[in-house]
Amino acid sequence: MKREYLRWHSPNLKRDMEMLVFGDGGPSVLFFPTRMARFFDYENWGIIGAVQDKITRGQLQLYCVDSIDSESFYNQDIHPAARMMRHLQYEQYILEEVVPRMDNTNGLIVAGCSMGAYHAASLAFRKPELFYKAVCMSGRYDLTRQIGDFRDLFDGYHNEDIYFSMPRQFVRHVHDPVNLAAMRNIEIIIAIGETDPFIDDNREFDALLWDKGIEHQFPIWEGYAHRPRYWRQMVHLYL
Repeated sequence: MKREYLRWHSPNLKRDMEMLVFGDGGPSVLFFPTRMARFFDYENWGIIGAVQDKITRGQLQLYCVDSIDSESFYNQDIHPAARMMRHLQYEQYILEEVVPRMDNTNGLIVAGCSMGAYHAASLAFRKPELFYKAVCMSGRYDLTRQIGDFRDLFDGYHNEDIYFSMPRQFVRHVHDPVNLAAMRNIEIIIAIGETDPFIDDNREFDALLWDKGIEHQFPIWEGYAHRPRYWRQMVHLYL
């Protein structure tokens, strides 16, 4: 299995960023890490190994990007508006520096687990023309809501940038037929455990997507299913 380590200085983020690339054929997967995790965690957790057969056969390429969640959503030392602005800089890094490095010969997939699922969904619904498939596992899709022990990451603050970055908020108000058609063209999989704390958020997002005529799969797994051992199974099934 081909494995490549990349590091460069990001002009968007004004810091060095790292990435691991696995494979050299098939659709390319932009794979976002979990909450405040690193670009190498999916490899360490055996999640890359779960699809090694597809990678080796040239059926899949994975681009495991790093996160800056500790500088954006989870940075309590800055104002919520600044947290959002740092996230938007990260998004520009993804769009302007990572995506152009990806092999688009066989199309692009976006995926992620936990917080990575949020990143995947946010990007897929904001830039639906880029991806033909989105795989979101164990995620939540509105970071302004407190869900159990998971707090509102903006402490009650709200602005337009936050609104347009929360899929459960902005998708509801999309009426433009061109944008809706692009969203409807994506193969969408939203997987969640039945006792996951985000289950109600996922059920509401599922209903919202159907209301907008956006077909998708919504598999609900037995139990909590918010752990690497479940994600190993999910990536094997859904990627």
